[in-house]
Amino acid sequence: MIHIFEQKQHVPSPRESLFAFFADAQNLERITPPQLRFEILRRDPGEVHQGMHIEYRLRLFGIPFGWKTLIESYEQNVSFVDLQLKGPYKLWRHTHTFEDDGAGTLMRDRVEYELPLGPLGYIAHALFVRRQIQQIFAFRRTFIDELFKKLG
Repeated sequence: MIHIFEQKQHVPSPRESLFAFFADAQNLERITPPQLRFEILRRDPGEVHQGMHIEYRLRLFGIPFGWKTLIESYEQNVSFVDLQLKGPYKLWRHTHTFEDDGAGTLMRDRVEYELPLGPLGYIAHALFVRRQIQQIFAFRRTFIDELFKKLG
């Protein structure tokens, strides 16, 4: 079963600045909760672009995972999509979009994800995975609010 997580956030910063922050793969470590121990292992050189691969390691529920991502699509200052090629999910596709919104930017996240293990994955989602994803994005939201208020 495919699940959808969506979040939108107004950031009082120009779209180009916010997009540039997210297009820098090194910032993934900054916007990920510390308990996940996120670490980039390898990435294609240069800025994020369509076709780029990023490999990293993190811990989910204390269990270490390798994760490999493909930047499936990329439109400068507008959107990009990262697709999990290898990792703990059967499917993970994260769409990031950025649009001008008055005195700032409206940023949207849409994650389509599916867990492995059929019925066991469905139970795990109900018991803790959904909440874990919400907590990860709540951390990200707070981090972005605080960072871009300072940069103002």
